Amino acid sequence: YMRWNAAVMVHRAQRPEIGVGGHISTYAGAATLYEVGFNHFFRGKDHPGGGDQVFFQGHASPGMYARAFMEGRLSEEDLDGFRQEKSKEGHALSSYPHPRLMPHFWEFPTVSMGIGPMNAIYQAQSNRYLHNRGLKDTSDQQVWAFLGDGEMDEPESRGLLQLAANENLDNLNFVINCNLQRLDGPVRGNGKIMQELEAFFRGAGWNVIKVVWGREWDDLLTRDTDGSLVQIMNETPDGDYQTYKAESGGFVREHFFG
Repeated sequence: YMRWNAAVMVHRAQRPEIGVGGHISTYAGAATLYEVGFNHFFRGKDHPGGGDQVFFQGHASPGMYARAFMEGRLSEEDLDGFRQEKSKEGHALSSYPHPRLMPHFWEFPTVSMGIGPMNAIYQAQSNRYLHNRGLKDTSDQQVWAFLGDGEMDEPESRGLLQLAANENLDNLNFVINCNLQRLDGPVRGNGKIMQELEAFFRGAGWNVIKVVWGREWDDLLTRDTDGSLVQIMNETPDGDYQTYKAESGGFVREHFFG
């Protein structure tokens, strides 16, 4: 329901008399990540430890609105006001996380010029500063930043990674949704963005966990006795993966497995 409502919200915002659109693929691909967070990790302000701080990926905002609608926090009229702050005043939803426009919904602004990852690092650093000086017990608070692979190409997005490692900010978590897409085309048509980001973060002193292939592949992987399938997976460029996604099963069988 949330994926559907998020997609339809953006679709309706693109109707002829409105035409403001929005982003569909970000939340469609990251919905499971968010639901795992909401149901198993994120802690609210009423938590004894003070609660967590979450920087939501800006292009995934339709998903957050769709979830709030399911919870009864937003109405259908609100969803119909997506990206229409002027014409739908009183029932408008900002394009991206915007605490000034929606102070009762969003806590941190994200999207622009690497502001999400940079401020998440600064927030984790500030929490550690307060705790180390006995000003506030933040020992049980985690900072989460949900980001995109295209977003990580903004210089500001990577500019403070070494600070987090130097400060030993183990209260900070980056979750990067690599859907291989960006507004102006593939993120790395002839390369592999996940390996690139892994090397970059490890080089900056971070711990990296990659979650790439679903359990549906387990049966095939157990029969990959010589590692040929894993080698193909590791060597196929991201641009080819996007082609496979758009083509038929026969095309994938011939060009990927062939």
